[in-house]
Amino acid sequence: MIRIINLRVAVTKEATLQQIVEKRYPALRGHIEKIHLVRRAVDARKKPDIVFVYTLLLEVANEKAILTKYKEDSNLSHIQPEAPEAIVHGQQELDHRPVVMGFGPAGLMAAYYLAREGYKPLVLERGQDVDQRALDVEGFWKTGSFKAESNVQFGEGGAGTFSDGKLTTRVTHPRLHEISSYFVKHGAPEEILYKHKPHVGTDILRDMVKSMRQQIIEWGGEVRFGAKVTDFVVEDGQLRGVEVNGSETIACSLVLAGIGHSARDTYEMMHKRRVQMEAKPFAIGVRIEHDQGLINHAQYGMEANDLGLGAADYTLKFHHKESGRAAYSFCMCPGGQVVASASEEGGVVTNGMSLYARDSGLANSAIVVSVGPDDFGHGPLDGVAFQREWERKAFVLGGKNYGAPIQTVGDFLGRTHNTAQVLEKAASNHFGRAYSYVPAVVPCDLHNCLPDFVAKVLEEAIPYWGRRIAGFDGDQVCMTGVETRTSAPLRIGRDAGRMSPSLRGLYPIGEGAGYAGGIMSAALDGAETAIMMMANYKAYTD
Repeated sequence: MIRIINLRVAVTKEATLQQIVEKRYPALRGHIEKIHLVRRAVDARKKPDIVFVYTLLLEVANEKAILTKYKEDSNLSHIQPEAPEAIVHGQQELDHRPVVMGFGPAGLMAAYYLAREGYKPLVLERGQDVDQRALDVEGFWKTGSFKAESNVQFGEGGAGTFSDGKLTTRVTHPRLHEISSYFVKHGAPEEILYKHKPHVGTDILRDMVKSMRQQIIEWGGEVRFGAKVTDFVVEDGQLRGVEVNGSETIACSLVLAGIGHSARDTYEMMHKRRVQMEAKPFAIGVRIEHDQGLINHAQYGMEANDLGLGAADYTLKFHHKESGRAAYSFCMCPGGQVVASASEEGGVVTNGMSLYARDSGLANSAIVVSVGPDDFGHGPLDGVAFQREWERKAFVLGGKNYGAPIQTVGDFLGRTHNTAQVLEKAASNHFGRAYSYVPAVVPCDLHNCLPDFVAKVLEEAIPYWGRRIAGFDGDQVCMTGVETRTSAPLRIGRDAGRMSPSLRGLYPIGEGAGYAGGIMSAALDGAETAIMMMANYKAYTD
């Protein structure tokens, strides 16, 4: 197979990939059997001359002669694609079917592979199925009526269900393509197989996870909603069962725990059961919103629609020399909205979400600052307590009804006193949309729901980013607090076989366990952990 990299094509060019390749490499004409689009990125460094940059794999006849013809071209080479390792079943008998805690990306893919291989997993998800969950979440956004077990953090699909559905990851692994192909099989757009920054969108993702759930059931698995694991049954350091909803005990010896980064009561239960865990760094900050047109012009030099491109995104970093802390953009949502994402009563949490079309007209992103155990304590649950502290302050500032504190950049930086005025104009539609958070916002000083050292870093980072994206630090730009769930505040220990060293039979997986940072890395971690477990055990038979 021939690989072509760095194939640069103007975004406005109208031609098929085969035509483009054959024009660039005439010796390929008549020999191409199939083109596999591996990657397509956008290079907008020389605005407005914007290009797609392709990586392709070609199945061709007469490959040796063609490689000889272009042996001096470093962008064309032979490659043997790496396939994922074959799944091996072990020899130990299973007395009980494996249990999967949580049905976010890690739990979903763990259950998917287990079910595919005949292990008949039992999935226990504390939240509701995606349809009921959507109703509960929309009710919360409209009225502030919060449900502790059915919200943006808990339920089918995990926290990513109400997000942009980003599938980017820094992890490289041959099984990632396989996982992406399963997503496509169950409804995700085919473009996720090759786009540099693929996303599904919350609307498509909801149907995708339902389809995958049905497949798991057809393969012999079982999925139970409203089934919260409230305790472990332990004998001599071995897991023997799980307690569900404080009343039902299910016998089991293997549990894959994909609990998510917001299952604080489950963290507390595990800590009481002496499951090994440790505090780890994460980041906190606020959500910032801009008119999407401003971001498009900054990144493309013109409107995205004029180039046939989607809404533009950005990635920003800042190093604070005095403290050594990093500030950065996180979970940037082009054409999206800021959403209320609380998972506990009495706390305000923000997140970003967008539909597949990314057509809201507003761009939002978390802008956050790194924090670590030296800031909040080295106990396993100290990071959780730190998150709660600032979420509760935001709750009070927002009126104690899940309204969020909001402030303009101008006010935050001490340049203006215009937050109330901007909100009033936005509400009257004279100024246009300035923010998207519902159910309510309250003008506040965001310094009151951020640690001083975080606010200080942001005060320097925001003007710095304004020099890179014109208008980023505009006086009327709105910021909403508080963003605290960038990643898990702790890591649950596991050994080389991915089992807890303190509780035999417990396999911590995904973002909630501290081993992933997004949908794809969590899905991969769940899948690979399930595969490692299967290497020790036979498929389950009733």
